[in-house]
This record gives sequence, C-alpha cells and structure tokens, in this order.
Amino acid sequence: MPAVLPLPPDFWQSPLGELQAQLGSAPEGLSEAEADDRRRTYGANLLRPRAERAWVLQFLAHFRNPLVLVLLAASAIAGMLGDMKSFVVITGIVLMSVTLDFFQEYRASRAVEKLRHTVALRASVIRGGQAREIPVAELVPGDVVLLAAGDLAPADGRVLEARDLFVNQALLTGESYPVEKHAQDALPDMDMAAATNALFLSTSVISGSGRMLIVRTGSATALGQIADTLVQRPQATAFERGTQAFGGLILRLTVILVLTVLLINAAFHRPLFESFLFAVALAVGLTPELLPMVLSVTLSKGAMRLARRKVIVKRLSAVQELGGIDVLCTDKTGTLTEGHIRLERHVDALGRDSDRVLEFAYLNSQFETGIKSPLDEAILAHTHIDVSVWHKIDEVPFDFERRRVSVLLERAGVRSLFVKGSPEDVLRLCTQYEDAGALHPLDDAARQRILALFEELSRDGFRVLGIAWRQAPPHQDHAVVTDESELVFSGFAAFLDPPKASAAPALAALAAGGVAVKIVSGDNELVARYICDKLGVTIIGALNGSDIQGMSDPALHAQVERVNLFCRVTPAQKTRIIEALRARGHVVGFLGDGINDAPALHAANVGISVDSAVDVAKEAADLVLLEPDLNVLQEGVREGRRTFGNVTKYIMMGTSSNFGNMFSMAGGTLFLPFLPMLPIQILLNNFLYDLSEIAIPLDRVDEDTLARPRVWDMHFIRNFMLALGPVSSVFDFLTFFVMLKVFQANEALFHTGWFIESIATQVLVIFIIRTRGSPLASRPNVWLVVLSLAVVAVAALLPWLPFAGELGFVPPPPAFYAVLAGIVVAYLAVMLWAKQLFYRRWERRHPR
Repeated sequence: MPAVLPLPPDFWQSPLGELQAQLGSAPEGLSEAEADDRRRTYGANLLRPRAERAWVLQFLAHFRNPLVLVLLAASAIAGMLGDMKSFVVITGIVLMSVTLDFFQEYRASRAVEKLRHTVALRASVIRGGQAREIPVAELVPGDVVLLAAGDLAPADGRVLEARDLFVNQALLTGESYPVEKHAQDALPDMDMAAATNALFLSTSVISGSGRMLIVRTGSATALGQIADTLVQRPQATAFERGTQAFGGLILRLTVILVLTVLLINAAFHRPLFESFLFAVALAVGLTPELLPMVLSVTLSKGAMRLARRKVIVKRLSAVQELGGIDVLCTDKTGTLTEGHIRLERHVDALGRDSDRVLEFAYLNSQFETGIKSPLDEAILAHTHIDVSVWHKIDEVPFDFERRRVSVLLERAGVRSLFVKGSPEDVLRLCTQYEDAGALHPLDDAARQRILALFEELSRDGFRVLGIAWRQAPPHQDHAVVTDESELVFSGFAAFLDPPKASAAPALAALAAGGVAVKIVSGDNELVARYICDKLGVTIIGALNGSDIQGMSDPALHAQVERVNLFCRVTPAQKTRIIEALRARGHVVGFLGDGINDAPALHAANVGISVDSAVDVAKEAADLVLLEPDLNVLQEGVREGRRTFGNVTKYIMMGTSSNFGNMFSMAGGTLFLPFLPMLPIQILLNNFLYDLSEIAIPLDRVDEDTLARPRVWDMHFIRNFMLALGPVSSVFDFLTFFVMLKVFQANEALFHTGWFIESIATQVLVIFIIRTRGSPLASRPNVWLVVLSLAVVAVAALLPWLPFAGELGFVPPPPAFYAVLAGIVVAYLAVMLWAKQLFYRRWERRHPR
C-alpha cells in the first residue's frame, strides 16, 4: 500500500507556511529527484493505484472457467485410476486452449493500454523552477501546479495564487454553482464545502487561473475516500446485452443436451466415468469459450486501426458502438468549419467601421480570465492595443445561461464595465447606443434597426458578438451580474469561419452510410443556415434554445425526429436533445470539446472529443480525435461496423455448424452402440476449431455490412441458428449412415471418420457464413484461409500419425476421403442455399 503523509485531514484549516514546511515544498517546486522519491513512497496519483498483475497471474485467471476446472479434475481422476493417456491428452489440450486464449487477450489488452496513455490527462507542474507538462498520474505531494479554465484539479491541495478562480465542485458537495477560490491562510472550523482556500481532485475550473500546492494524491484525496460509493457500473450497451443473452441461450441449450446425454448413457448402462467425461467435453464444445477473446481481440484490433486514423479509443466497447450510431450530434466550429476564426468587421450601431468597438472588444478579451474562446483569440490576433493604462478591478465570468462576460476596468481613476456576448442578450440589457461618441436613447426604432443589422451580418455568414459598456462608480470594487444593466450599446464584432472543404464529402458519406448529422450549435440560426447552405446540407427543421426551454420532454421527443438544426442551445439543452434521441431508439454519438459538454458526452451512446479540448471534455469522452475532422470520424464509424461484423461471424459460426455438430453428437448416443466420439477427441476437435477461428478479427468485411448502422439483434441470431443449425446435423447423420453402412465402420473408424468430417464442415463453413452474398465474390483475409485449410489438413492427417492410436484414431480407407470430399462439398452447397434463402426471407419480413 502507498504511504500517506501524516497531515491533518482538514488540511485547509492548517496555516499555509506550516503545510509547506511539512511537505518540503518551495515556490520553485520539487526537483525531479525529489518527485521520483515521493512517487515511489506515495504511489501513482490514481484513485485506484494498483500494480499491473504479472502475466503469470493473468494466465492463471483463465483457469477460473468452471468447465476448465471440471476437465482438469476429471483428467486428474483418470490419472489416479491409471488412465495416463486420458490424463496427458486432456491436460495438454486444456493447457493449449487456455494458452491460446490468454496470449491473444494479453497482447490485445497491452496494445489498447498503450493507446489510452497517449490521451491521458496532463498537468502543468513547476519542477526545478520550470513549468512543464507531465501526466497527472505522476504528480506527488509537494508539487506546485498551474491551473487555467477548463482544467480538472489533479489532486487535493491548497490555493497558492488565484485570479478570478471559479471552480465547479458539484461532484463532492452537490452545489451546482461555481465557487470562487482564494489564496487564503488557515480557515479554522470550516468544512470542505466552505474551504475556499482548497481545491479537490476532479473538480473543474470554470474560469480564471491559479496555482496550487498538491497535498494529497490518489486514493488519499477526498474523492478517493468516497470513490467506491461514486462508482456506478456503466450501463450495458445493446451489444453487450446481446452477447450476454447469446451466452445465456447457449448455456440453457448446453445444460439440456448434457443432462440428456447423461440420462441416455445411464439408461444404456455405459461406463459412468467415461459418460461423465463425454458430457463435460460436449459442454466444452458447445460453450463459446472463445467469445471473450474474439470480442477483446476484435475490439482491440479495431482500436489499433482507429489509432492509425488518428482516433484514440478510451473505452473499448465504444469501437463497436461507433458502428451502430445512426445520429451524430455536433457543433459546427472546427468540424463543419475550418476552425480558424478571423475578426473581419467591427461596426457601430449604424453599421459603420468603428475602432472604438474594436478597442472595447479587445479590452474585454484581454482581461477576461476564463477559458479563451476562438472568438477571443481572433480579437487579440486582429490587432495590438496598448492596455498598460488600464487596470483590472473585477470580472463577471462567462456562463452559458447569460452568454456574456463582463470586465470592470479602471483608467485614470475612471471605472468602466465592458460587456461582450450574444447580440440578443447584450442588446436586451442596453438602454442607449453610441453614434460618433454621442449617446442616444435605444428606442424601438433604433432597436429594430440594430437587430436588422445583426440579421444582415448573420445571413452573410458572420458570427457576431454584441459589445456594450457602462460607466461605473469610482469606488465600485466588485462586478456582479446585476451590474449588466442600463448599458450603452457600442456595436458588433463580426467573425468569419469559412466552411471546411472536407466537410461536405464527409457529411455526404455519413448520410450515405445511414448516419444523420444534427448540428447542435450555440450560434444563431442564420449563421448556421449559411454554413449548411455552403456545405449542401438541407435543413429539414430548426429549433432554438428558447423553443426547447418551454418544451416538455414528450414534446421534445416528438420534435427531434423532424429537426436537424438546433441553435442557441445551452449545455443542459444539449443533454436533453441527446436523451430525447435515445428515447426514440436512436444510437447517438456526440462530438463536443467545450467546458460544459461533459454531461452531453456522458448522455450519448458514444462521447467523442478532440485532443485540443479542455480536460473536462476529454475525460468524459469515449473517443478522442487527434484531428477535428468528420472524415476521420466517418472512418471510425466504418471501423466500428467492421468490428461488429467480425464478432457476429464468430457467433453465427457457433449457432450454426458448431452447434449442429454438438447436437448430432448428443443425438448419436440414442442409436449408436458406443459414444459418437471419445471425450479427448471432442476436446481436440474443439481446440482445432478454436485455432481456426483466431484469424476472424483480421477478416475483411463486405461493403454491404459497412454501409449501414449495425445493432445487435438476438431475434436474428436465434432464427439463424434454427434455420442453419439443422442443416449441419442432417449432414452429420448422413456421415453416420455412410460410416456404418458403406464402410461397415467399427468404433475406432467411426470416431475417425466423423472427427474429420465434423472438423471439415465446422471450419470450412466460415467461408459461407462470413458474407451475405456469394463466397466467391467476397475475398477473405489470407490468414483466415491459411489457418482454416491448415486445421482441416491436420484433422485429415491425424489418423496417419504415430500417436494416432493413443487418441483413438485409425487410418481410414482411401475411398473415405473421396466420399468425405463429396459430403463436404454438398454440405457447403446446401448451407449456401439455406443461408441465401434465410436472408431473403428475413429481409422481406424486416425491410431496412
């Protein structure tokens, strides 16, 4: 266990100097050597720091499968009874199966973990007097960390410096309003909620900047103490619920068949131990024990392919969910537009160019301490204005309800409040407007004229901010929201963010692939319509935030289907829109990078952010785009569908040929005078079959599968099993007939013949099932071909090997292979016909 510093739990009540002395911290921060020593002592800054289990322990964990344990116990009993052949063979096959499963999963998990580290949260820390970026997990008590708007507090600590530092700590206190933090000394008798001199892990900086001293890290933090009570098991996805349901179905069928086999063998007075081994081996053959491995490897391969396309996966199951989305909600900035915003115009209330408007906008952006928006950066990049004569007094930070920010400044003893924000909201607070330095009342006629100017700019594609000001009393030391009244309207700042050239084809590709893109923007409707028109996006309906505000949830549920443009929406309204779409049965992706986008990212089936996003958004996202490009996302959607397609191939194999063979094996006990196959032969059959399947995650997927969203359908899987499973059993019984009547097979020859036939049919049917169309028109992955043919060849050659007799095999007559080839070819032809008939009927009953 990591050590814990002997500090009082209520560290905010201690004098700061005393705390710094205990931590051995200095203004220039720790040295690298000191930090390394402390990391070894106190552990990583993680809520649940745990060393990665050794690979040996991970390997042993694969033996927890009850069927594996039963088989090992049975083999041990066989050995004690003197049957060393069964002991060696069963133990060997079990070890090979477990090793195969472990190796694939271990390699996949290591690869995905490396990807996650590439988008791990980082913090700006002072080490040796220099600021540098390091992973949050490497922070230690005594570190000095710099904070800015949009950051998450990386640990618990004391505030050393604060400039208008407002923090949302609802996660710990339940208080939804931001709390201002100050660099204060001890706060005796204060609880955590009132500790305005302290910051706590995972609380988010809404505005301002600061510097903090790390006091507690990882599980020693306030959040770490209650982490177990906060952890909620993620809601299972439709795909996860489907695979669980599939597992439950197979388990029920396995229990029925195994009990039936045991009863039949008991009725025929067959050896009890051999019958027990046969039943357990049959259960192993029926159980889709490779499903977890296939899932893990297929998803990790998908994550690796996405990484090459500059999409980093944080939650592995999101790869598959991405393929199922049929609605993508996104803002337009940076995805539909270039994201390189330029300030093009600064005009007064009459539409004339105005340097005064530019000056007021510049002052507001320069002295604002919240997270700098692209509009602020465009203003500051447009020109340079000397602000040395101005002194900041206070600030009213931006929030998404007011949609504006105000700064209180002083020059030569005169104090003024400068306001910048949404034109409609700023104009509503004004009672006067400026014209060439003269002030005029803002009557209805003037207001309508200014609104008309705003609409004209918006129709031309400009994003517009309203600029206003008012003089403040000379002794006013604080700015509050109520000061934003009786303002003087100065003019508009108009920005241009041209449509991205790559957006139009990406939108067309998403639409062609069955993904409806809905634009969820904070801009006004006219600007959004301009961009959509340039990109060729047809607006089928639009809703404004003010419309949504007055809607009940049922009313919104009805509207979201008919609307693809949402304007002037707040973060809370984004979440409502996503929840309404999900309530209508849609699988929703949400692309957000803003400071208040975390709730909407959590609400979506797949939360998507970008690498340049604030920490809050990146932490909430399931996927992180290294480039804010819809083309990248469209490739990700196809990758998700490829993953879904390959997983379902394995499941459909298990529900058709494999299940049919196991059913035949159980049915054969009714009329055969001996077991249809020896237990060790069943296990070997199962191992070879599993070996042929490990290349499925690498297989190609037909364009038809990639063309539309794919969601789990247990009804389809069940019907597929009922339609194609019996075909396999029919050919098994045909093989029984041929072996008994044509070749007059004894027990050993029968076992040999059916072993080869069952392997050939189980394995080769993948080339029929892997595509909905003709197998000749769909090219499989070369490794799938090589492994499949190699496994069939091994099965065919096994009876001729020196140790074949130990496994119960005998060399079959040469004519057998010719007959076998005919049976396999006929089987594949009938399976192809049955598959195509099934799909035709299914698509007729379930049109897309």
